[in-house]
Amino acid sequence: MAGRLAGKVAIVSGAGSVGPGWGNGRATAVLFAQEGAVVYGLDRNPDAMVETAARIAKAGGQFTGVACDATDSAAVARAVADCHAHFGRIDVLVNNIGGSAAGGPVEMPEEVWDAQIAFNLKSVFLGCKHVLPIMEAQGSGAIVNIASSSGLRWTGAAQVAYAASKAGVIQLSRVVAVQYAPKGIRVNTVVPGQMHTPMVETRLAGQRAGGDVGKLLAQRLARIPLGFAGDGRDTAQAVLFLASDEARFVTGTELVVDGGMTVRCG
Repeated sequence: MAGRLAGKVAIVSGAGSVGPGWGNGRATAVLFAQEGAVVYGLDRNPDAMVETAARIAKAGGQFTGVACDATDSAAVARAVADCHAHFGRIDVLVNNIGGSAAGGPVEMPEEVWDAQIAFNLKSVFLGCKHVLPIMEAQGSGAIVNIASSSGLRWTGAAQVAYAASKAGVIQLSRVVAVQYAPKGIRVNTVVPGQMHTPMVETRLAGQRAGGDVGKLLAQRLARIPLGFAGDGRDTAQAVLFLASDEARFVTGTELVVDGGMTVRCG
């Protein structure tokens, strides 16, 4: 199965990680490079991509990391134009930006709501906005957007803006998939569940378990029928399939990667 993306140029946003280990973006960038893609990684914190670049270099892959705020249209446009100028095409776009904030409508400040919608949903819109014209001119392309099981179900905490924005990612993907199917462009969504990524230790434990990582992991694990937590590598394998030519007849759909959590009753 090696070389599933050989000769393809892929933009992966959020290609860094908030800590050591396998975040969704880092795992996707590394796996893509291992499968032969030229990977153009974006992250608003370039230091977060140092480990990504090192892992790809060790594997003999090709990676370019660029600082980019995915919520800034001009910054995204510049990055996309730079990638296209250097490599001549863009075959795959992975919109991987995301993060949650606690609270429902009453307790959440309006500015947090606005920031969450920009971070989780506008970033996907902007990635599509600036890459689609290039893919249309080529007559081909694959876009994979990363949502969350929070966009499908209640997942244990009130995080209304995150849930609403990730649900928006799913529907945005469906609409764009139908619009651009006649142009040879496929658009799909990967829906990760409660993965054990570096974000658990660096952010989520403080929000939901008073800093007790073990307690949070136990709470999350109790919701997963398979009995273990996946990590960014599980998300990346799903993204790879949807980005590859193996998924040539797959568009406008969601691939849920959650150990069975969203179909569990109770």
